[in-house]
Amino acid sequence: MRHSVAISLPPELAERLDAFAEEEGTSRSEIVRDALRRYLALRQFEQVRAQVIPFAEAAGAFTDEDVFRTVS
Repeated sequence: MRHSVAISLPPELAERLDAFAEEEGTSRSEIVRDALRRYLALRQFEQVRAQVIPFAEAAGAFTDEDVFRTVS
């Protein structure tokens, strides 16, 4: 079941969205759905990362490179 959500956009953003949708041959809704999926995934990643940082630092991993070296 789909739900509709109304959002309001400033004119410039609406124009950019319309132009991009036309250029990509897709709908405004699909672009907004994709952007929301990406935003939510990024936020979830950031939350998980914040939870694991203390454990990583305790294990001596302070940078992404440290983590990659450990798991590779």
